[in-house]
Amino acid sequence: MTDQNQNPDDDNPVVETDYEVGQDNVRPLGLELHNPVFFITAVGIILAVAFAMIFPDTAEEGLSGLRLWLESTFDWVYMGAANLFVIFCLILMLSPMGRIRLGGPQAVPEFSYGAWFGMLFAAGMGIGLMFFGVLEPFFHFFNPPFGLDGGGEEGMRGTAMAATIFHWGLHPWAIYGVVAVSLAFFSFNYGLPLTIRSAFFPLLGDRVWGWFGHVIDILAVFATMFGLATSLGLGAEQAAAGMSAVWGVPAGLGTTVTLIAVITGIALISILLGIHGGVKRLSALNMIMFALLGAFVLIAGSTVSILTNSVASIGQYLAQVVPLSNPFGREDEGFMHGWTVFYWAWWISWAPFVGMFIARVSYGRTVREFILCVLIVPVIATVVWMNIMGGYAIEQYLSDGFEGVYQYVVDSYDDTMVLFGFLEGLPFTFLTSSVAILLVVIFFVTSSDSGSLVIDTISAGGKTDAPVVQRSFWAIFEGLVAIALLVTGGIAALQAGAIALGFPFAIVLLIMAGCTLVAMWKEAPNYKPAKA
Repeated sequence: MTDQNQNPDDDNPVVETDYEVGQDNVRPLGLELHNPVFFITAVGIILAVAFAMIFPDTAEEGLSGLRLWLESTFDWVYMGAANLFVIFCLILMLSPMGRIRLGGPQAVPEFSYGAWFGMLFAAGMGIGLMFFGVLEPFFHFFNPPFGLDGGGEEGMRGTAMAATIFHWGLHPWAIYGVVAVSLAFFSFNYGLPLTIRSAFFPLLGDRVWGWFGHVIDILAVFATMFGLATSLGLGAEQAAAGMSAVWGVPAGLGTTVTLIAVITGIALISILLGIHGGVKRLSALNMIMFALLGAFVLIAGSTVSILTNSVASIGQYLAQVVPLSNPFGREDEGFMHGWTVFYWAWWISWAPFVGMFIARVSYGRTVREFILCVLIVPVIATVVWMNIMGGYAIEQYLSDGFEGVYQYVVDSYDDTMVLFGFLEGLPFTFLTSSVAILLVVIFFVTSSDSGSLVIDTISAGGKTDAPVVQRSFWAIFEGLVAIALLVTGGIAALQAGAIALGFPFAIVLLIMAGCTLVAMWKEAPNYKPAKA
């Protein structure tokens, strides 16, 4: 019977199983390598990277073809799964299951609210907000979904913000929430290993420790690796473009590859410092810089207009979330496939990483508190950020005639330069652009650090204290996969990889959600919260 992370409590049920964390591991040179998850994923990733580097044209063609086929054939799977995940989270939050405390009635949270929120937000979508915060609202303003180009400029602005919030709001955080609450519940309350397969114990029983479980964890590692590579590649390209424009660093693929290598080295230092000394402190620094940059734009820009439009955009989002969520009978397939399906696949491929990391730092929270904070608080922060950055970019163009963003989104599409074009229209351009570059770099480091922690935990059979050298191994490979995909076909290859790995894992997450509902529903009627 497992006993990791358990708070001794008679009211806290523990699953009776012959499995013990790490019992299947092999230990060459003192390492903790789960047999066969580590070996299959490591060899598979090495072969994939080697093939992409040796045959880049073939790899690019294959990825592009696979993406088009998945988007046209299974768009309804991605869209439907994301909708069900939102419903799943709302059920947990509003039902008696919300009273369950992760870790048992007496469990005490390990981190404060501030530190907890900073880590989950930085891991969840930090790089993405920097990359798409200005780009996406501005793009949708000129290319609105459903062809809604009537209603004047205000109507187009509202639709653009609604579409952007749709992609960064409830749906992605619900996807993360499915994995996070499932893993936290089965690990902290039932004594099972902190790994993806544990959530399937109600369905598979002890078979989850065999090949059924191996396949689930292998899929999780691959999905996490390619989802992370997408984010790291986007962040590296944006940072390299900014360094070229702001600091005069030579542009090109060589600079981007070098930057990935350097940042991966910084991530290795963070790994050596541990979760409290590394990613926790970097996440706190990131949130401070992130908030300061947003506050500066809010004050320097049209403050009243930004705040007014933020409130209005929430109403637009609520009014349009249902039609935007519907995969059938759509006339705007370019929007649905090019944006929504990509996003949902990206979030799903990120879900093992973000979900397990959030689970790891969420001991002691109630399910209701957990879902509320994971689902609502980051969404509010995202709405504010998108309106400050993207909303004001539209305002710059409409009211001031500033075309710093227009030239990169409409005239010559260069998405890596959009943020820096936007900052050219504000005071202290050099300073704010430098802060933006540093933000992207630190988000890269925290994502690589926490991502390697998650992959290492899965590949070590749920052990959370495997040797540091193993986390370092995965951090290095995250950088190599990002480099390989960039060499293969740039951002298009990164997106195709995320969509390909997101499809099988969407099925895994749907089954996971069902298993969690069954287990929590059985426990909720007999659950006894701690006495005050």
